[in-house]
Amino acid sequence: MRRLNFVLLALLIALPTSIFANEGMWFLMHIKRLNQRDMQKMGLQLTAEEIYSINNQSLKDAIVQFNGGCTASIISSNGLVLTNHHCGYDLIAELSTAEQNHLKNGFWAKSLDQELSPSRVSVRFFVRMDDVSKRILGQVNDSMTEKEREAAINKEIAKIQEENNEGGKYTVSVRSFYQGNEFYYFVYQDYTDVRLVGTPSESVGKYGGDTDNWEWPRHTGDFSLFRVYADKDGNPAAYSEDNVPLQAKYHLPVNIGGVKENDFAMILGYPGRTNRWMPAEGIEQNVKYAYPAWVEGSKLSMDVMKKYMDKDESVNLMYASQYAGIANYWKNRQGMIDALTKHETAAKKRKIEKKFEKWASKSANKAMYGDVISNINNYYSLTNEKSQHDNYLISLLRSSKFAVLPYRVGRGLENYVNSNEAKRKELTPRLAGFIEGQFQDYHLPLEKEILAAQLGLYSSKSNYELPELVEGLKTKDINTYVEAIFNLSMFSSKERLLAFLDYPDADMLANDPMYKLSMALLDKYRESPEALAQPLNDYEKSFRLLVDGLRKSGISTIQYPDANSTLRLTYGKVRALPKDARNDASVNNYTTFKGMMNKYKPNDHEFDLSQNMLDAAKAKDFGRYANEKGELVVNFLTDNDITGGNSGSPVLNGKGELIGLAFDGNIEAMAGDVIFDKDLQRTINVDMRYVLWLIDKYSNATNIIDELTVVTK
Repeated sequence: MRRLNFVLLALLIALPTSIFANEGMWFLMHIKRLNQRDMQKMGLQLTAEEIYSINNQSLKDAIVQFNGGCTASIISSNGLVLTNHHCGYDLIAELSTAEQNHLKNGFWAKSLDQELSPSRVSVRFFVRMDDVSKRILGQVNDSMTEKEREAAINKEIAKIQEENNEGGKYTVSVRSFYQGNEFYYFVYQDYTDVRLVGTPSESVGKYGGDTDNWEWPRHTGDFSLFRVYADKDGNPAAYSEDNVPLQAKYHLPVNIGGVKENDFAMILGYPGRTNRWMPAEGIEQNVKYAYPAWVEGSKLSMDVMKKYMDKDESVNLMYASQYAGIANYWKNRQGMIDALTKHETAAKKRKIEKKFEKWASKSANKAMYGDVISNINNYYSLTNEKSQHDNYLISLLRSSKFAVLPYRVGRGLENYVNSNEAKRKELTPRLAGFIEGQFQDYHLPLEKEILAAQLGLYSSKSNYELPELVEGLKTKDINTYVEAIFNLSMFSSKERLLAFLDYPDADMLANDPMYKLSMALLDKYRESPEALAQPLNDYEKSFRLLVDGLRKSGISTIQYPDANSTLRLTYGKVRALPKDARNDASVNNYTTFKGMMNKYKPNDHEFDLSQNMLDAAKAKDFGRYANEKGELVVNFLTDNDITGGNSGSPVLNGKGELIGLAFDGNIEAMAGDVIFDKDLQRTINVDMRYVLWLIDKYSNATNIIDELTVVTK
């Protein structure tokens, strides 16, 4: 036994210093127990307490979730918020007009009174978290169905949320992890008065467009600046001229000393969704059925939108954010198909599941785990065609305003027509305001064409039971049908709907052709086929048991839960990819301003640059933001483990100083949401020296620079 222990010790000593190979999205409360020593060996100079503390200021106080889908950081004591340009894109578009186009020209507030307030935006601060697994799992037992289990869990969750929200001061979210095997609650504080401070032009913030999206080398200044406002006591408050900049509990210092290969880098943020525990047949379903439908539907929408956006700048502003979102995931899903196929990810998962089945067949495990894999595989075989159908339908609902608008408005109108006169008087102002809001910023010819195109794709390609109304369209000219329903329906204009409020008629509403179509589509989207009820119950239970068994058996080496928009930390290093002739930098872990100029194409919507930028290239006045070679570094690479939702996340050095801003990943590692590739996985970041140069030297917004805590070494 002593000899065996000695051999094990020798093997442990021989392991690489980073035992997790930079893989993992970790809870902050577990850093001390799981990661601190490993991180310190790689270059971390902070303690776990300096990263996450409930009672004292720490890094977590400077990391916020931005508008529900991105990450941002607080970079001044006056509540200055740094996030990606693409995270603020829809807000910048909203605040733009054809005459004052902040997307096209950029915007820099020279004083607080010049900062602009979007209609709806929020910043969420993380307060604390805790483990409530024992408490919640104590409410369930093995005899429950999955629905009964869910009901018992939700009942306990409601109690936990009530106990911790301090009378509504905080938002409390209880989340499931490891497929329902663990539960944690998170306490947040939300601020809704958030104002635009500055943004570079779209030609900088989105340089490279769709062509460079998910690609390296990159040359994108993907950042924007906002500010959090509060009441005079520092509490969240709706927008008011009396509100003042939030006095931040902690803000990140900005380091402009630069980075080099193997420098430590950690990222804190809100990764949206990973599927590292996904079964093999789930991966196969996505690659062969779900993702191809998503890609095809997205490309169709993009083609229709672009045709109209290129003709009219006002239409371009209306649809810029929606187009960018669809384009991003279009390329993401195609990259996922290619990467998962190339790396034979499903086959690798099947090998793990074979090991699991062998473990599950042992007498001590068989009763609980014996049917897990067969139940999971059965469910996927039953839902392959449905997943394809669902993604065609989602593409239709996501891109067509008038596929969803009638359902949204019509539900309120149903209540209206069934109310008495007094109730209608009460409802009228609210309904009228809702209708006005639904009919803002749209271009009717585009909407007609996109609805017809998506209906055609959905009805012809979905090899699954369609709504009866849609099934009937297979024998009709869909363009003629769409033109007809727009002519006949009250939902085709706000004027018709507002007139309906004066002359409500239940039969008119029930027989409205656009309302009937929208109802059919949304009812289909929400449909839960009875034939799948038991297979779904068995699948949900089996997936939970699969994850439980993989952890208990040690067959899986994953020690962290999937991402689900909760705050996580990931750590790694600045790390180059193999030399690439397209990159002029001496090491392929960064790109330069010169490289950006090499991509310049006059009048190209993706690679054009303003005259001011061309003049700046000639002047080469990079000041203190240049590296030791006199280059202005634009973007750099790290091997951190991130995903969507990490957009805007701060990249920090070992001292917790801001060195970059995460904004993308590389297409070679697109399978990263399902399986981490330690050799290929890269995070693409905006270098903070480029950010500050753009603010300071290029845009002359020195008032912003004066707010920052700038570190030069």
